[in-house]
Amino acid sequence: MSTPDFLIDIFLQPGEFYFGDADTRIRTLLGSCVAITMWHPQKKIGGMCHYMLPFRKKDAAHELDGKYAEDALALFMQEIRASRTQPRDYQIKMFGGGNQFPAHGKQVFTIPDRNIDVGRQLLEKYGFQIKTEHLGGVGHRNVMFDVWSGDVWVRHVEKVILP
Repeated sequence: MSTPDFLIDIFLQPGEFYFGDADTRIRTLLGSCVAITMWHPQKKIGGMCHYMLPFRKKDAAHELDGKYAEDALALFMQEIRASRTQPRDYQIKMFGGGNQFPAHGKQVFTIPDRNIDVGRQLLEKYGFQIKTEHLGGVGHRNVMFDVWSGDVWVRHVEKVILP
């Protein structure tokens, strides 16, 4: 599928979320954070989140905040309901959760590990099935999602630790 004549190019900062149509490309840069892409192949709609932490601290009522996995998935669900589609209709891809400080040794359960684990649990809870993932490891990832085709391009750059 060719690139649309008119292209909306969105760059997500940590904690941001975007859902758009076939004229959209969404990009981000991940370290320990996680990005989830969702694409509806028939309607050519989809989105990406870039969450930083699995959960927010439980407090008073709040607006949804894409910094947190649970809120990012709730934002996706709002868009899915608004488009009158179902979670099973989407192709799900998940990226990130890289260890940015490997020299500090492997802790029992790091933030990147928790981000990955909670993201998988929430996707399952809402009835999504992951098609592709590129998670964990060391270093950062550049992610680019073309909503018109559903293609996701990932460049993984591993950190080099010098002695």
